[in-house]
Amino acid sequence: MTDNIRLADELGLQLRARRLSLSLSKTELAARAGKVREVISRLEDGQDSTVSSLLAVLGAMGLALRLEPVGLPTAQEVARRFQQDEEDDDAA
Repeated sequence: MTDNIRLADELGLQLRARRLSLSLSKTELAARAGKVREVISRLEDGQDSTVSSLLAVLGAMGLALRLEPVGLPTAQEVARRFQQDEEDDDAA
């Protein structure tokens, strides 16, 4: 897990992949982190959550947060993300 994460949904995908690699359900991970299942769902969906919840979930999966200078997402990355959201909305 060495990808640079700059958007919330990218973080969510990485968290979900890690949880699955540990063979944990959302409920099991939530219990380990001392949080409710909804926190796991929100983080994995790239939705707002608290920093303390994120750190608790990372710790429960044996991960730590490290900050590195990488810059902001490019305009193309942001546009692509919005396009994906619109396509998902149209499909629903």
